Amino acid sequence: MKEFFESLRVQRWDDHRYYHHSRINQTLHLVSALSFLLAYALIFTDPVVAALVGWLAAMVSRQVGHFFFEPKDYDEVNQATHEYKEKIKVGYNLQRKAILLGIWALAPCILYFDPALFGLLAPLGDVDFVHRMGIVWLAIGIGGLLFRTCHLFYLKDIRTGLVWLAKILTDPFHDLKLYYKAPFYLLRGELIDPMLDKQHA
Repeated sequence: MKEFFESLRVQRWDDHRYYHHSRINQTLHLVSALSFLLAYALIFTDPVVAALVGWLAAMVSRQVGHFFFEPKDYDEVNQATHEYKEKIKVGYNLQRKAILLGIWALAPCILYFDPALFGLLAPLGDVDFVHRMGIVWLAIGIGGLLFRTCHLFYLKDIRTGLVWLAKILTDPFHDLKLYYKAPFYLLRGELIDPMLDKQHA
C-alpha cells in the first residue's frame, strides 16, 4: 500500500506542476471540483442528474481551463516542452480528451435520431430525451474511466492503472484543497502560478 500511495502522490504532483500553471485553469478546476462533489452526492439518489451535472458543469469547466487557458509554450519551471508533457501524460492528454469530448458531444445527436441507441436503450415510453441523455453520458463517463484504466494496465502495469483511477476519482477533493485560493490570486491579477511549491516535491 505504501508504494500505491507514493505513486498516487507522484501522479498528483506531476499533474499539478505540468498542467495547472494558469490561475484561470485552477479556478475553473475549483468550480469543477465543487460540481463533481455535487454529482458524487447525487449519484446515490439520482444518477441521471449526477451525470448531467458531471458533464455539463464539472467536465466543461475543467476542460475549458485546459484547452483555452493553460500555457502551451515552453515550460520554464519544469524545463519541458508542451509536446513532451503531452507524450508522458498518464491520463487523458489533450488529444485523448478531444476524442472523449467528441464522443460526449456527438451522443445527443445520435440519440436524437435513434432514441433506442441501436437497441441499447428501452423504447421511449415515459422517459424523456434529457433523462436518456443522462444515462448515455453516465455510461460514457464510466466507460472512459474503465477504458483508460485498462489501457494503462496494458501500456504500463496494473498498479499504474489503479493509481490513475484512484487519482481521478479523488481529484475533486484534492483540487478543492489545492486550488481554493486560486480565485483570490486571480482577483489580485496573478494569471500564472509561480509554482513556488515546486521545490517541495
